Amino acid sequence: MVDYDAIVLGGGAAGLMCAAVAGRRGRRVLVLERAAEVGKKILISGGGRCNFTNVHTAPDRYLSANRHFAKSALSRYGPRDFLALVDAYGIAWHEKTLGQLFCDGSARQIVAMLLAECAKAAVEVRCGEDVTEVAHNRTHFHITGTSGSFTAPALVIATGGPSIPKMGASDFAYRLARQFGLKVVEPRPALVPLTLGGEDVLFRDLSGVSADVVASSGKVRFREAALFTHRGLSGPAILQASSYWRPGDEIGIDFLPDRTEGWLLDAKRAHPRAAMRAALAEMLPDRLAATLAERIALDGELANLPDKALRQAEARLRDWRFRPNGSEGFAKAEVTLGGISTAELSSKTMAAKRVPGLYAIGEAVDVTGWLGGYNFQWAWASAVAAGRALAEDAD
Repeated sequence: MVDYDAIVLGGGAAGLMCAAVAGRRGRRVLVLERAAEVGKKILISGGGRCNFTNVHTAPDRYLSANRHFAKSALSRYGPRDFLALVDAYGIAWHEKTLGQLFCDGSARQIVAMLLAECAKAAVEVRCGEDVTEVAHNRTHFHITGTSGSFTAPALVIATGGPSIPKMGASDFAYRLARQFGLKVVEPRPALVPLTLGGEDVLFRDLSGVSADVVASSGKVRFREAALFTHRGLSGPAILQASSYWRPGDEIGIDFLPDRTEGWLLDAKRAHPRAAMRAALAEMLPDRLAATLAERIALDGELANLPDKALRQAEARLRDWRFRPNGSEGFAKAEVTLGGISTAELSSKTMAAKRVPGLYAIGEAVDVTGWLGGYNFQWAWASAVAAGRALAEDAD
């Protein structure tokens, strides 16, 4: 049996970052990863280029039962801090829309950087380690894995949530938390495509069609692309809104966010012989324009349509209502809402308040960011908070 100062369960973004931070401060750290290689979610993120942070990171871009919880960690380790690390490794990057930062090359550069940081810190990383038992005797945690048993006075839960199970994701973090008496906020799929049925099933025939829209769920609105799929709705705008959506709720879509009130009346005067479909096709893909015109059910030339009916059509196009019958679940969800309750953790250190030496970080915790690099930034920030605390607690 080998003793360590800390054992980190999970070799993803948060786990590797935490281990490196603690290791650089003199702690002897072991990382146990169930998969054959570390950082599998990093590798597939951002189309293989890793959207590793967002310059607009702020606490209001995160969902949690405690909307203030993320403030502490994010304020002490922000996008500029992680970007400094990326620059130190000479990793070229670029900014895309809405403050999203991506590698110019490959997401593998981020994984290689984290492993290099762990190597500098003498962190031991073991892959293919399926943890079968975790015990605690008040002073030490005893971990039984594939290759043997390990012990340490500190244990970090960094195994993420159940989103994308084909990547090896599971609810292990929640089971372990409950083992130690920690409450778990019910996990739900987030940043996930929504499915359509009933009268909305017609829109599934538009599979592959996308448009720049404003999608809303309740009071929250996101302007990005929406994509129709063979099952329903996807695309960045829908994924964002999905995190706020609840079964039974509606999703609103403004199909023409740049059009001011009265534009159809203007079109009627400018092109009186045009049909509704033609008016919409000037701004939307043909197939989408045809479907919307069919649903609005205003036939004939614009000149023959009453102004009141055109105003009503405008209003509907500004706030077209869909009632999804579900989502595509954890299989297609990019992240998980819910998780280990923040009420159980210190916002400064990520340590469990009632279990000395136990920490939880990253997606395992009930903090979920918007699409666009926010969840990686939470992984880095929460990991650094725990890594620093591990070093301080051992001093």
